[in-house]
Amino acid sequence: MQSNGPRPPTGAGAPHSELAELLVARLTESYGAAADAKRAGPMAAYMKDVSPFLGIPTPLRRELSRSVTKDTPKPSETDCAALALRCWELPEREYRYFAVDYLRRHVSRCSSGFLPVVRHLIVTDSWWDTVDLLAAHTVGPLVAADPELARVMDEWIGDEDPWVARTALLHQLRYKSATDADRLFAYCRRQSGHPGFFVRKAIGWCLREYAKTDPGAVRAFVDAERDSLSPLSVREALKNTGGA
Repeated sequence: MQSNGPRPPTGAGAPHSELAELLVARLTESYGAAADAKRAGPMAAYMKDVSPFLGIPTPLRRELSRSVTKDTPKPSETDCAALALRCWELPEREYRYFAVDYLRRHVSRCSSGFLPVVRHLIVTDSWWDTVDLLAAHTVGPLVAADPELARVMDEWIGDEDPWVARTALLHQLRYKSATDADRLFAYCRRQSGHPGFFVRKAIGWCLREYAKTDPGAVRAFVDAERDSLSPLSVREALKNTGGA
């Protein structure tokens, strides 16, 4: 799928979108009024202070989000890009969560040209809370819709940024029987010696998830690669296979 859609920001910021401006105005008013400073500190500490928090618990945040999007039109790809990038410009983490949820709902309205925008989100203030959802629910559907993007994943798996590599590992997380097992195993093999916890954990997680579809293939892969895989990856991978 070819696209002339939005590209990642290069200092110019988000593209113009009246819908995004409306949503951000509603969002900052709604979330701002619900901020709880007593909750904000512990929430930020739990996420290793990667970003400040407003202190809004998840059930309330989701309720407020529904009111923010009520009676708004379906977005274009440009609207999605503008909304996500504007939310990423705001300091508090809850705004990122709103954007991630919004992209999850509307990813079908985005083309392959949206992937560079998602990469920008992945590498900016990176932590598992946003990266994992973007990997499984935005990158994954984009690649499924345009198989040519698998070549981009082949580049991402070797990226120096561990969050980009983690995304490549996790993008097929929800594919089930549609998983490209050869690619999945090649990615796990490629990063089997990675020193980072989050990459090693992702190897185990994506194998564990695929084991729900083909446990025998996962067991065979782990048996063949056990000497190169970390104990963490092996332990996680075998949880759905009955192995150890």
